[in-house]
Amino acid sequence: MSTQSVYPPVRVASMGEQTRLFIAAFVIVLIAEFIGNVSIPLGSTEIVLLPLLWAVLIGAVLGLNAKRMPAGVRINSDMQRTAASLLQPVLLLFIAKLGLLVGGAIPKLVASGAGLLFQEFGHFFGTMIFGLPLALLLGIKRQAIGATFSVGREPSLAIIGERFGMKSPEGQGVLAEYLTGTVFGAVFIALLAGLLTSLGIFNPLALAMGAGVGSGSLMAAASGAIAAQQSPEVAKDIAAFAAASNLITTTIGTYFTLFLSLPFTLWAYKVLEPILGRTTKASIDVADIGADVEHELPKPGIGAQIVVWIAVGVFSLFGNWINYKVPATDSAAIAGMAIIVGVVCIGYALYRLTARKLPAVIWVSLIGMILTYPGFPGAHDIAALTGKINFLALSTPILAFAGLSIAKDVPAFRRLGWRIVAVSFAANGGTFIGATIIAQFFMHSPV
Repeated sequence: MSTQSVYPPVRVASMGEQTRLFIAAFVIVLIAEFIGNVSIPLGSTEIVLLPLLWAVLIGAVLGLNAKRMPAGVRINSDMQRTAASLLQPVLLLFIAKLGLLVGGAIPKLVASGAGLLFQEFGHFFGTMIFGLPLALLLGIKRQAIGATFSVGREPSLAIIGERFGMKSPEGQGVLAEYLTGTVFGAVFIALLAGLLTSLGIFNPLALAMGAGVGSGSLMAAASGAIAAQQSPEVAKDIAAFAAASNLITTTIGTYFTLFLSLPFTLWAYKVLEPILGRTTKASIDVADIGADVEHELPKPGIGAQIVVWIAVGVFSLFGNWINYKVPATDSAAIAGMAIIVGVVCIGYALYRLTARKLPAVIWVSLIGMILTYPGFPGAHDIAALTGKINFLALSTPILAFAGLSIAKDVPAFRRLGWRIVAVSFAANGGTFIGATIIAQFFMHSPV
């Protein structure tokens, strides 16, 4: 089924609207960083709310109240789609920073042994193990397959759309997972990661591996919540392990979900539905949710992407100044950010030169890792310069754009009903918890 037959033509924000969008994102970053970390006591533990969460929430409020805002500051639907289209380019900066961290941490990653490899099974089966039984108990039928076989990002939409069609029950389920992750995913995973970290029952590095769920924004939110409760040195390891896990998930994710996760979920549904299945108000027809979801977004050209990388680099320098006390005018910090932007440019150029056969995130990660790998000429100096930029300072602009894009999906989200939303939360939480449990086991195993 072609996209054009279901969704309206893609609309593009004007130059003036794009300028307003960038100004709004910058202001959101400044406000979020000034608010800073907020700790909320929860019995003997606490939840740490990070600037990236404030960025999501502020952006979402601006988008949802667009009609009430003066025309000069309104974030209209075209701007919301543009914000969504910029998420992937902006994420490359975060990926570059993590790649630079991973390069220097490769000896530690190798020392982690089988944990880093086998925790991936937790990522790919945790969604089904935690989400499918709950879905059946709540009376959800075949929508449960699409909602629980993965975390429901774009590759999962493509897999289900190709096999079942997006109007099928399975298509409705994966779309529900997609919408839940888009609207609430970062907030939910950050709160869950922060809570589990504060309990002290998991090794922080196991939690970091669990954070690599295959979504850049979700990884940023989860790893940030974990790192916020660690020392600066351990926080760097958290970022490196989360990045390595996310890279593995991204690399093999499509094949794993297609050939293992989806077949296993289909089999589990056949086995469990006669046992746990119920018919309730949750057994509803949600076929119309696709009408409000536009998967086709404006595609920024290379010139626009370079502007985005430079602008977000500047945003991050200011956030780094506010929360991590490195002046935005510091020559070493500016040089470090220039290296990060350079890594993105080189990685993206290789992505284009190789006919896009491998995702850009892989090329960017590899370039970053090579530059800081022990023994590479100048690795120590590159690590020192880029070390001036805290990875959390780069995550706040990402979540600001994510927040500004949320409102476009809310009309469809409202039709889902609380049951399938709860199932989506269980699936998102399951992939994180499942991978963490497996990583924790191998970290204590003599293997």
